[in-house]
Amino acid sequence: MERLQLKWIAYASGLYAVGVFLDSNFDYKPFQIIDLLLNTAIPLAAGVAVFRYRLYDIDLLINRTLVYGLTTAAIGAAFFGGIVMLQSLLRPMTGGSEVAVAVSTLASFALFQPLRRRIQSSVDRRFYRARYDAGRTLDAFSGQLANEVDLDALRRDLLAAVGDTMQPVRASLWLRR
Repeated sequence: MERLQLKWIAYASGLYAVGVFLDSNFDYKPFQIIDLLLNTAIPLAAGVAVFRYRLYDIDLLINRTLVYGLTTAAIGAAFFGGIVMLQSLLRPMTGGSEVAVAVSTLASFALFQPLRRRIQSSVDRRFYRARYDAGRTLDAFSGQLANEVDLDALRRDLLAAVGDTMQPVRASLWLRR
């Protein structure tokens, strides 16, 4: 996998080197155009390596960026909205005190984890469907596990759940009698 990632980068670097050589050694307009086109070869190859061969686990980085970016934006909006609304509502009662700021800060802090879980779930459901489906399959299996007493049925259900979520080439279960 790493060789395939590096092949793209090496190939693009070679093309870029040829373009630079032609442009710097020959004063000919088509070579200048070729050099300009090959300037984009390395970023394009990096993009292919990232998205096709999962270079540097970029999908995890994108996931975290989406989740924490959206969470931060939502909490910031709730915090700002809370401050503005609470101060306008509580101004007659508090007389200019900072109670509204304290209450909105505590409310934002209390909303962080549930909001993060909800955003994580929606990002997983939208962009990482296999992970979302695996979670649903395991939740369904755990609910079924509490009601199952037959070991053969339990073995069959467990192997089906593992097959659906992990998608191994082969799975087996050994139960001691």
